[in-house]
Amino acid sequence: MPRIKANGIEIEYREIGNPDDPMLLLVSGFSTQMISWPESYLEGLAAAGRRVVIFDNRDIGLSTEFTNEIPPAPGDIIKGLSEGKDMSKEVPYLLDDMAADAAALITALGADKADVMGNSMGGMIGQLIALNHPEKVRTLIPVMTTSGEPSLPRSTPEAQKALTAQPEMRTADAVAEISVASRRVIGSADGVRNSDEETAESARASFNRSDRPMGVARQYAAILAQPRWHERLSTISVPTLVLHGAIDPLILPACGEDIAKRVPGAKLEIIEKWGHDMPKAMVQPLLDKIVPFLKANEPG
Repeated sequence: MPRIKANGIEIEYREIGNPDDPMLLLVSGFSTQMISWPESYLEGLAAAGRRVVIFDNRDIGLSTEFTNEIPPAPGDIIKGLSEGKDMSKEVPYLLDDMAADAAALITALGADKADVMGNSMGGMIGQLIALNHPEKVRTLIPVMTTSGEPSLPRSTPEAQKALTAQPEMRTADAVAEISVASRRVIGSADGVRNSDEETAESARASFNRSDRPMGVARQYAAILAQPRWHERLSTISVPTLVLHGAIDPLILPACGEDIAKRVPGAKLEIIEKWGHDMPKAMVQPLLDKIVPFLKANEPG
């Protein structure tokens, strides 16, 4: 897959669809490589008349790795924040920097602006693109994510444990086993989430492509230390569609609801039986929400 320089780093990316169509930039979630997007989802978005661009966030997959940067322990970041300290200077980078990467990628690929959709951490980054680089965003689609408001309900303890679980040995099979166990906790309802075999296969493919546990740690530090942005959301003026799963235990539906309340004119869709994952069974229901939104907001 091609790689391009943007915001001073190398970004691995892929394009799907007609290069002459308006760009739709998909921003991946925490620790997630771009190969994790369902192919049928990408094809459905491209068929809707979009030049779909996916990419590896910094420190994950095949984009630039910040090898020599050591992040503080999560507990130390949380302790510092509880003491009123500004921890944004104590981490290798912030979500703000990842938003700058994405905005620069839009420009590097020759587009004036893009529809921006992000999942989970990618949805946080998407909001920050719209806030910090508003000239690059045509529409905004935050998915299974949060406004960053500190008083919002937190993840269930089981979901938080699943998010941060690590295998004793870093092998493809061990990582796959952790992924299956995690998906059972945070994923969609039985019969909706992917099978254990599909989840394991996807985890092995990601591990074999790139395994960067310290990149994951740096991304987690970026999430924790990022200055909160919820009070700025009222300044977003682009059409916004917020999508969230009704049974998401990692980022609860109240978090998506808060985004929709804060962004003027935002539309909110809560989808039954959907958790914190992107199973193939959810592809068509999501396209049924996203495609009409894109059609209603065609450029020009």
